[in-house]
This record gives sequence, C-alpha cells and structure tokens, in this order.
Amino acid sequence: MKKVIVFGMSVVLLWSCNNSTEKSTAHQETENHAGHQHDENSEAIELNNGEKWLVNEEMKPFVLKGEELVNAYIQGGKTDYKTLAEQLKDQNSQLIKSCTMDGKSHDELHKWLHPHLDIVKALENETDATKANGFVLQLQYSYQHYHQYFN
Repeated sequence: MKKVIVFGMSVVLLWSCNNSTEKSTAHQETENHAGHQHDENSEAIELNNGEKWLVNEEMKPFVLKGEELVNAYIQGGKTDYKTLAEQLKDQNSQLIKSCTMDGKSHDELHKWLHPHLDIVKALENETDATKANGFVLQLQYSYQHYHQYFN
C-alpha cells in the first residue's frame, strides 16, 4: 500500500511540474469576476518572515470544507469524482467571493490557489477513474501544502 501511495505522489509531482505554467479558463473567469490579477508564472509560496500567513476568517471555512470533502472521499473509498469536483468548485467559488485579503498575503494565497483550481478543473474533465484518483491525491496534497503556509 505504501508503494502505491509513494508512486501516486511521484506521479502527482511529475504531473504538477509539467503543468505548472498552464492557467485554467475557470480560474481566469473567476478572477476576472473577482477583480483579481494573477501572474502567469507559478512561483513558490513564501512564508511571512518565517511565519504562516493569516487568512481572513470568512475565507477559512471554504478551504476547510474542501479539505473535508477530499478526505471523506478518500477515506470512504468513494468513486464519484465528478460530484467531488463539483463540490470543490462550489467551495472554491465561495472562497474567492469571500476574499477581502490584499497585499502580500493575498498574493501568496493566490500562489496556492491557482494550481489548486487547475487540479479541480482537471478532475472535473477527467474521464479515466484511475487518473481521477491521482488528481484526488493531488488535491489532498494541495490542502496539506496550504496548511504549511497559511493560518
């Protein structure tokens, strides 16, 4: 089982490296509606002088709910990844609508959010269940990555 997980994470990392400069249409549209700008080049997230960035309280429930959905999907051995993708899109839309952040913390959050939205879009468009499971693992890793940089 550990070998499968390690293999899956390797695939995730290779895939994300190959797709780090692509930008999803859904994210472009969402950001255009929200009035946000985003650099085409994906950059590494920076800490706030060694500390995690603070995320506004009104935004946190949507990140946490998305993470909860992914974890429940994995732990429950679920297979309806299309429904999961729709649920995550809804949480992400609400997250973006609730955004009142600005400055460096906002910019750093977008460095996490952009690739995250790309993974959700890839999951939504996937037709192969095995590949979809890889995207679900990428999403789980994405939420772990979020917690490394944001409070």
